[in-house]
Amino acid sequence: MPFTVSDEMPRKGYGQTTFGPRLVSIRKARGLTQVQPAERALTIQRAISYYENDAGFPPAPAPMALAEALHVSTDVLLGAKPPKVERIGHDPEARGQWKRFQMISTLPERDRKAVIRLIHSLGAAGASRKNGSMGEHNGR
Repeated sequence: MPFTVSDEMPRKGYGQTTFGPRLVSIRKARGLTQVQPAERALTIQRAISYYENDAGFPPAPAPMALAEALHVSTDVLLGAKPPKVERIGHDPEARGQWKRFQMISTLPERDRKAVIRLIHSLGAAGASRKNGSMGEHNGR
């Protein structure tokens, strides 16, 4: 039985997860627009859109830069490993907090951004207090 190589590219099988949908889901899970990972990966938004729509696969260095920009491993981005899913467990308080957090995704984009800015500012204020730069009078 002779070995032959087809001149055609193999078609994608139905239900297979390809690079584009994985990129979209990881980007959206991080709450990022196409512009944000593009800037971090030193590329343009149009390239991210191109990859997400499976119009083409990125050149070899691009997945490494995108993985770093999205804070995932290249194995996860390329589909060699499944993404880690954090489990809430059976703690009812944690589940309630998670549901409230999920509700943020139902807000209009403008409101989501406002909530995210508020959370970031609270985190920065907490870090400042922890370091002693706010809220203390330095012995006065």
